[in-house]
Amino acid sequence: MSRFLKQPNRVETNLIEPRIPTVIRVVGFVAIVGVGLTVWLGLWVTPPDKFMGNLVRLIYLHPPVAWVAFLAFGVTALASALYLWKRTRSMLWDRIAGASGEVGVVFTGLTLVSGSIWGRPTWGVWWTWDPLLTTTALLFLLYIGYLVLRNSIVDPTLRAKRSAIAALVAVVDVPIVHFSVLWWRSLHQPPTVLNPTLSPEIHGQMAWTLLLGFVSFTLVYVWMAWVRYETIRAQDYLASVWLDNALQERRDEAYVSK
Repeated sequence: MSRFLKQPNRVETNLIEPRIPTVIRVVGFVAIVGVGLTVWLGLWVTPPDKFMGNLVRLIYLHPPVAWVAFLAFGVTALASALYLWKRTRSMLWDRIAGASGEVGVVFTGLTLVSGSIWGRPTWGVWWTWDPLLTTTALLFLLYIGYLVLRNSIVDPTLRAKRSAIAALVAVVDVPIVHFSVLWWRSLHQPPTVLNPTLSPEIHGQMAWTLLLGFVSFTLVYVWMAWVRYETIRAQDYLASVWLDNALQERRDEAYVSK
């Protein structure tokens, strides 16, 4: 009887190690270059705004990270729905939901931080209970709760089911955040790009730099979500191996005791 895990063979090693395809590595590289270009263009190339001055430079960061947060939670909700639907039920969707949710929490945190940096010189305070800020903070807390739930349940099937339900409940706040500046009186300005008339109020170098920011941070999301998915997959495999070995140990002990 052995109390140690057996050495993994080549197939098991492939299951344990995260698989990062070349295309994802390229996506990561392009994302880093794109973010670097966005920062360079935003800080040193694009002109200051007529009314906001140099404060406008935050627009190349704040809307893109907010977009990625919405995208991440949308993917989490879609993957959760696909897991709950019996015809498509697979742990693949649960892992995608978890990975995307983790990335979404990171970008929601960045949204709150960058928004506070913008709000201090604009409103005179770091934080105010503006509808947009309040609903965004609620979104942040909802998905932290989602991640806590994922990590508090040991059984994979039960974890996947309960987490999927929680994700579908939490995602209801995403459209509320987006439309809050239109539904209620708000200190926050209305959407500059995704406004109701779909007529962006930004042009020239500023528009191209903002577009580059959206594309670059979206690629950052793809890279981060893929890497995290692979890590979760490897962790699930190691957990199953550990459980199998623990059960085998108990069987061996019961056999020896006889």
